[in-house]
Amino acid sequence: MKLAVLTSGGDSAGMNAVVRAVVKIGILRGCETWIVREGYEGLVRGNTQAHSLHTELPADLSALKCAHRGVPTNLMENLRFGDGDLLRDGTGDHHHGRTLKGRYIVRVGWDDVRGWFAEGGTLIGTARSAAFRTPEGRLSAARNLIKEGIDALAVCGGDGSLTGADLFRSEWPSLVSQLLTQGVITEEQAEKHGHLKIVGLVGSIDNDMSMTDLTIGAPTALHRICEAIDNINSTAASHSRAFVLEVMGRHCGWLALLAGVSSGADFIFIPERPPQTIPGGTWEDDMCEAIRGHREAGKRKTIVIVAEGALDENLQPIRAEYVKEVLAERLGLDTRVTTLGHTQRGGRPCAFDRILPTLQGEEAVKALLEATPDTPSYMIGVRENKIIRVPLMEAVAMTRAVADAIGAKDFAKAMSMRDPEFYQSLEGFFATSTLFKEKQLPHHRRMRVAIMHMGAPAGGMNAATRAAVRYCTKQGHHPLAVHNGFRGLLDDNIHELSWLGVDAWTSRGGSELGTNRTLPDVDLGAVAARFQEHNFHALLMIGGFEAFNALLILETGRKHYPAFHIPMAHLPATISNNVPMTEFSLGSDTSLNALVDACDSIKQSASASRNRVFVVETQGGKCGYLATMGALATGASIVYTPEQGMNLDTLRQDVKFLKIRYGLDAKGKSEGRMVIRNECSSTVYTTDVVTKMFKEEGGNLFDSRSASLGHTLQGGVPSPMDRARAARLSLRCMAFLEEHHDALQKQVGKVKQAPPESAAVITIQGSALEWVPVQEMVQHADMKNRRGKTAWWAEIKDLVEALAGRSEIL
Repeated sequence: MKLAVLTSGGDSAGMNAVVRAVVKIGILRGCETWIVREGYEGLVRGNTQAHSLHTELPADLSALKCAHRGVPTNLMENLRFGDGDLLRDGTGDHHHGRTLKGRYIVRVGWDDVRGWFAEGGTLIGTARSAAFRTPEGRLSAARNLIKEGIDALAVCGGDGSLTGADLFRSEWPSLVSQLLTQGVITEEQAEKHGHLKIVGLVGSIDNDMSMTDLTIGAPTALHRICEAIDNINSTAASHSRAFVLEVMGRHCGWLALLAGVSSGADFIFIPERPPQTIPGGTWEDDMCEAIRGHREAGKRKTIVIVAEGALDENLQPIRAEYVKEVLAERLGLDTRVTTLGHTQRGGRPCAFDRILPTLQGEEAVKALLEATPDTPSYMIGVRENKIIRVPLMEAVAMTRAVADAIGAKDFAKAMSMRDPEFYQSLEGFFATSTLFKEKQLPHHRRMRVAIMHMGAPAGGMNAATRAAVRYCTKQGHHPLAVHNGFRGLLDDNIHELSWLGVDAWTSRGGSELGTNRTLPDVDLGAVAARFQEHNFHALLMIGGFEAFNALLILETGRKHYPAFHIPMAHLPATISNNVPMTEFSLGSDTSLNALVDACDSIKQSASASRNRVFVVETQGGKCGYLATMGALATGASIVYTPEQGMNLDTLRQDVKFLKIRYGLDAKGKSEGRMVIRNECSSTVYTTDVVTKMFKEEGGNLFDSRSASLGHTLQGGVPSPMDRARAARLSLRCMAFLEEHHDALQKQVGKVKQAPPESAAVITIQGSALEWVPVQEMVQHADMKNRRGKTAWWAEIKDLVEALAGRSEIL
């Protein structure tokens, strides 16, 4: 199969990762791979200049030929065609005479796309093509594809681009027939190219495509927005100002909503849910009333986020400039407007916008290889943390149905067509952003809630605490901070938190409450006495495997200590992501982004040195999640994890692989490479030993250095994904504690008996949040190695090595 990939419409971070993945996976699956420059416009223009297929292969391939018994692999035959530098630099010309001028459909090889996934935008260019919208333009596009022998097309773009792709495929038989009638193609070409295979991948920073939970580019855009708001927060507080920020989102408020949750905004405006008003009132009245209450409580700054497509109930646009006028005139606030514009699209892709496009690119190639004339055009999406295929036009139709529902003022229908997490995030924003004057619960239902951090610090711990405190304030509960874990509890280091006191905690890394690894069995009786002394009605523990262990100890201790007969919840928060049964823990995304940032700098140094291998040591305990996903996000050549371990045979094969791989590099253009090693992969083959071994065995081909990232992986400012998850999970924990507290209150008699399910861990399973009783959790835990017995990400290690070419080279 000859496979081409193009990017169309607006650019978004992660598009380069899609191109890289499609090209590399395509080559691994035996395809010829091509790129189309300038989107559909490039298809219409085609090639007016001949292009060389000089592969620049090294003369001596004896080691590789020997490894494969003299049979050339598809990687060897598609190693490089010399245009990678031209595409990456955007020069179009090369000082050696090569050029891209007059060439829009370009064959590329394995090395031509190396390092692309770390670049923002799209290196192959994108354009909104008026010509492709015409029948004549699509006829030219068909002629150009057939001319190059291409029979499969992967398109990364928005709903308009994907609609164009499906239309192109449906018209293909008639286009081929026209070309044959005109004598442009031969009978043989017409027969060979009777069917065009097409697959779509969604590149959209708005996250506005239905039937997928997340679109390529949206996480990075959210990062850019939150970075801007974090910077604005400091000046807003310094001058006691109000800032109105306009963010993208014509028909979808995902960016505005998640930014509001992640940054602690005071008010947001989104297309799907116009601001609710009381009878006879206006949204201006409601906004001013809410912000006036925040200012009276002592808040020095005000942040309002407006999606560009925000509407009121009468479908009138809500503009940032008008919101500014309202705040200035009615509240007398010194107000500024910031329109983030195209800065939201820019910058390096975040970790998730490298991982998601890579996994989707792999599935896109599989879908193309399996396509038949009878199968529909598929869109590759993600649902419940799994890569899926959905009929492309069904997804486009549902996406447009949301816009139609908004246009018909059917906002309830528009909200119902978003994923469940969207609705939960919106409800969570209202619960945590508003200072309620009246408590929502009667006195007999109110609780004294102990909040404690356990284990090592992780990004999102403070954001989760803030959400819990804000919810407690709304309901009338007393949120009691237990500082420094169980040691702080025994030292009576406890105080009540306030609504305003936690206002700035969303963007703070580490642990504001303090944390350590001390478990309650250090003195269980004294812990029970403290519970009784402070009359705790519920306990929320935010932490990693230690918090899971602590919950298990407390639940087991119920048979001896009545004070533990209260609802207790564990919210997983650990960079290792080693808590059983949950796919994500708070802090793991922040840590992954810290790893990507560090490795991008390391790889830059390694590439500048041309022939250097860096062995990078990561944290993670005996769980290889961080090392494995980090290796996928950074393009590492090799990854070592505790689950699979290391031995001498493994190292011998890895040295052989690196030698052959460096021998295949173009002279003077060797790529810096990385090996990522989890700190507990082996007690014998340490990072230092591996580094020295590679240096010794590398000879004249490559040398080696090591870098231990250590506690830098705990990250600084938490990622928006961790902040948003923190709020969602924390609010669900509070609802859980209320539910079981009410059930206990209904029991007759002074002695209350909490059921086993009232001590549980909240887990993310797909897109759903599931409660798992701690005793049940033990059955799924490897208690010795402090991790789950199964891991959803385990197979990704094989993909990492495949994308490095290891499977083809050895």
